[in-house]
Amino acid sequence: MLRRTTVDTEQVPAADRFEMWLDAVARAAAPLRIHSEHAHDFAARVEIVELGPIRVINYRYPSLEGVRTPKLARESAPEIYTLALTIDGDGAASQAGRSSVLGPKELIFYDGSRPHGVRHLGDDDGREPARSVVAIIPHAALPLPPDRLAPLFVGRMSGTEGIGALLTQFLLQIARHPEQYHAGDAARLGAVGLDLASTMLGRHLAAEDAVPNEVRRRALVTQVRAYIQRHLGDATLSPQVVADAHHVSLRTLHRLFEAEESTVASYIRELRLARCRHDLADPGLRGQPVQAIGARWGFPDKAHFSRVFRKAHGVGPQAWRAGQPEEAAREVNPVASTVNPAEAD
Repeated sequence: MLRRTTVDTEQVPAADRFEMWLDAVARAAAPLRIHSEHAHDFAARVEIVELGPIRVINYRYPSLEGVRTPKLARESAPEIYTLALTIDGDGAASQAGRSSVLGPKELIFYDGSRPHGVRHLGDDDGREPARSVVAIIPHAALPLPPDRLAPLFVGRMSGTEGIGALLTQFLLQIARHPEQYHAGDAARLGAVGLDLASTMLGRHLAAEDAVPNEVRRRALVTQVRAYIQRHLGDATLSPQVVADAHHVSLRTLHRLFEAEESTVASYIRELRLARCRHDLADPGLRGQPVQAIGARWGFPDKAHFSRVFRKAHGVGPQAWRAGQPEEAAREVNPVASTVNPAEAD
């Protein structure tokens, strides 16, 4: 399981909760001077997940205002960027004379080491908690020079379109379900998050050339994989369809996957077979015909499904199902994406 640190202020007396929160924020990101009308009983929770080069933080807290003053910036300069996603409530941030107001599913990016201000109001005029997911990224980890990034500070970015949507779902999946991943996955997952963030920032700069080719390639591979998972049940899904959906040639798509462990076609086939195996082993689906399960995952032709399955596993799908114990339904999908395909639109 990924390493997760949790701080829940409701585990201590009300009088100690706000101080506990200030300390948690300082250790998770950087010290802030925080004001809240709920300081007398600050019921809040923070979960910190370490992903190699980056840190993903899942926050829930009452309405508050925070300022990183010049004095605090001089005393501690952790050299970090902050990429914050608002989940519930309304947020705002300011830095270097610029400010933005943002709502749910919007991203904001700023230099967490320099002076800045943040405000987050929960629903119902602050009575309900605010929620956000934040990625803490070291300056040295982004392949973009700081002076190029400055125009993006406290600028709003959509978390529902394009790369921003994919990054949003990545952050939400990691923040909400870190138990689904092994500790050994942390560095690779961190690299995926960095690639997505770098590509999104590069596009907002209208200077994609500033993003290294390999970073853009890996980000596009992640985008293609998420697209395939969303459309896996479509029997017409093919490498050409995938290429057209991403406005690249079929040859470019194949080159894109040259550094991967499988071709586009084999990735689609292996993922479909993995989903079929899962459903065939599920006791709750024993009443469903094998043909219906195959059709659900892109194999509408019964004979073709049987041939492909037999070639991969040595037996047909019916015989494979008959030989599976009930606990096989809990099989971990070896080719699952880090992004929940049902939410990646």
